[in-house]
Amino acid sequence: MKTIGIIAEYNPFHAGHAFHIRETRRLVQGESAVVAVMSGNWVQRGDCAVLDKWSRTRAALAGGADLVLELPTVWAISSAERFARGAVELLKATGVVDILSFGSESGRLEDLSCIARTLEGEPYRNNLRSELDRGLPFALARQNAALSVLGPRAELLRRANDSLAVEYLRAAGESLSPIAIPRLGADHDGGDHPAYPSASFLRENIRSGALSAENPASLSNCERAVLARLRTMGLEDWSALPDSGRAEGLPQRLTGAAAAASSLEEFYTLVKTKRYAHARIRRLALWAFLGLKESDRPDSPPYLRVLGFHARGRDILREMKQKASLPIITKPAHGRDLPLLELEARCTDLYGLCCKTVLPGRLEWTTGAVILP
Repeated sequence: MKTIGIIAEYNPFHAGHAFHIRETRRLVQGESAVVAVMSGNWVQRGDCAVLDKWSRTRAALAGGADLVLELPTVWAISSAERFARGAVELLKATGVVDILSFGSESGRLEDLSCIARTLEGEPYRNNLRSELDRGLPFALARQNAALSVLGPRAELLRRANDSLAVEYLRAAGESLSPIAIPRLGADHDGGDHPAYPSASFLRENIRSGALSAENPASLSNCERAVLARLRTMGLEDWSALPDSGRAEGLPQRLTGAAAAASSLEEFYTLVKTKRYAHARIRRLALWAFLGLKESDRPDSPPYLRVLGFHARGRDILREMKQKASLPIITKPAHGRDLPLLELEARCTDLYGLCCKTVLPGRLEWTTGAVILP
């Protein structure tokens, strides 16, 4: 049996995700299992997930995944490169995953692999330093540097899923066999579609009440608490965050914006410049609110946290117990002495304040894995 690894947020799980799993199984042929590494309650765009991680795990299992592992928050809310590396390291650590499947606007695996190899080379790195020295935001500097080496092929970096796919390929190296599945329906952060609407469209409709969901979450429910935290941050506090821009004076800008802003959107707008992208500012604000620092993120994940599984997933877990290179956490009590899981528990407690109906604390220690037949 071949075991497929998929990295996702499933925020929320939708028809496009189910298609991705089905199409991957079709291409792999024969008996296969799917291990999904999924972001927990906080996501890479610097926001809370619209539904809690256990609800999204249940949807993923019902939609075709066999086993769901959690990507810890300190990677889930990081830059694309850190997000990809943390998730791929988890897949490698299972000892059973041999295929990495991901969605992509282009589906052009050969071109994506070529870009990934280029981004590991010295010519690209030299060009990237030059572009960053011009004051460009990282994403644009990265694209310009790749264009100067690869030419038009590097245009794929303009598209969100293609760009993330390149980071997956860089992190995977030769360890996992890649499969690129073309994305269907609405674009990333796009709108409605009769069969495959975008996740952002679904989130908006869930939060507005146009789509029914049990106890959805929104950062707006916690906005004053976030602003309160931002106003207490000093220069040293901002400098302790990842991608803090301390060498360029960004902490001073963040401190000033926190003092002046009366809403999160105003804070993001006050900080944002040509150099500092909106997503980066959102992530910095979220790291601050969660009380996390760059030093809280280890070099690599220290455990495999099981969020849910069903019958085939149980078989995968048995195999992992023989082959995994990291401890496997199937019950909350097993992680009591792990500092990173203690931090995760705090993040879950804060997530509960973002839900429409506030959730009680300590759910990290009282909620078991989702188990489906």
